[in-house]
Amino acid sequence: MATKRPAPFSLRLTFEQRAQLERDAGDMSLGGYIQSRLFDSDNPPPRRRGKAPVKDHQALAQVLGKLGQSRLSSNLNQLARSANTGSLPVTPDTEAALMEALAEVHEIRSLLIQALNLEVEP
Repeated sequence: MATKRPAPFSLRLTFEQRAQLERDAGDMSLGGYIQSRLFDSDNPPPRRRGKAPVKDHQALAQVLGKLGQSRLSSNLNQLARSANTGSLPVTPDTEAALMEALAEVHEIRSLLIQALNLEVEP
């Protein structure tokens, strides 16, 4: 004979209280977070990782990996270096565009690393 599960407990919260709990819970389920705070309150709260703006951490990690494997940043850097040394004849507009592209790739990489909360050696 199966044992009966206890009836669920209901708690009314204001919109602001619920929003605060959801922020505090991060990626934990709301019920799991509440239980951890009520019955394991001596331990520090679980590490929070916000739910927004990253919706798919695995996909974001794959994008970051592909960006690292593409050598796009390195290739742009080599083009910019060649342009700066004069071994690649380019106009000032082309050189500026290359430098801007390089800066944008570095910014994209930094934003992806920050979004994933990763620590990367310089």
